[in-house]
Amino acid sequence: MTISGSGRHAFIIGAAIGLLAGCGGSQTQIGAPGAMPQSAYTAMHPDHGRSWMAPDAKKKDLLYISDEGANDVYVYSYPKGKLKGTLSGFTAPRGECVDKKGDVFITNFYSHNVIEYAHGGTSPIATLNDPGYTPIDCSVDPTTGNLAVTNYGSTGTLSGDVAIYRHAKGSPKGYYSDPDIFYMLSCGYDNVGDLFVDGATSSGAFEFAELPSGGTSLKKIKLNQSIKYPGGVQWDGTYVAVGDAYANVIYQFTISGKKGEEVGSTSLSGASYIYQFWIQKPKVIGPNDGYSNVKLWDYPAGGSPTKTIAGLDIPVGATVSLAK
Repeated sequence: MTISGSGRHAFIIGAAIGLLAGCGGSQTQIGAPGAMPQSAYTAMHPDHGRSWMAPDAKKKDLLYISDEGANDVYVYSYPKGKLKGTLSGFTAPRGECVDKKGDVFITNFYSHNVIEYAHGGTSPIATLNDPGYTPIDCSVDPTTGNLAVTNYGSTGTLSGDVAIYRHAKGSPKGYYSDPDIFYMLSCGYDNVGDLFVDGATSSGAFEFAELPSGGTSLKKIKLNQSIKYPGGVQWDGTYVAVGDAYANVIYQFTISGKKGEEVGSTSLSGASYIYQFWIQKPKVIGPNDGYSNVKLWDYPAGGSPTKTIAGLDIPVGATVSLAK
């Protein structure tokens, strides 16, 4: 496998390199945003349409889906999946995460920043700039409120890193990198503030590392399960869940020292290129890049999807913000 492998995601990988260098089972269809642009090549041109939100959105649990092809983020009631709003003005929105207050963070790949929205809000409440870097995923530390952002790469060194924003504000307090992780992709904090990241070498080999709580450097973690292509990292409440975007499987690991032992797996039938998933037990939500839709599966059982959101272009990121 190489970093520019098959699938629609290969476009964003190739475009980023250029920028830096110079189904099975019975399913229920739920709300879709309607006709979307069908070309990934809109990524450099933001959608200047007006953001909107249904009047009752703030009272609902909300599912946010970033559509990289449309340059919009669609907001649905959760778990019913009724479209409740659209957030516009992005240039390739990708990874998403949420804090304890329900504020949603969305990485804005080509604009070199991360945009924060209040639950059900239509206007940004903060913009965290990361000039020279291309942010691709994020996670909030439940113990400190710090925001971690994985940068796919930089315009200077080309290689990626992890930026940490103290209390999710201001400028990064530090950048953390590993010489073997050229492409930094997904990240996720566990319940005690340890940050786990995945990525790939310059030749495309999978890599996994940890920034321990209070630590000053990344340490390599050797997983006892082969992963073809990084496909998301999240703490599921008990284990560190790591996705394989090409195998369409989420693996659960216990981490001890520099080793990760697989203790289970979740097979996502009907999936195609899921690069970030979101676990909201008893479900896992997967933006299904290869099929232009979003699917929900039982977690950790997996198997056939239980619901589908259809009609998107290139869905990539997902998170759930709970109403207070």
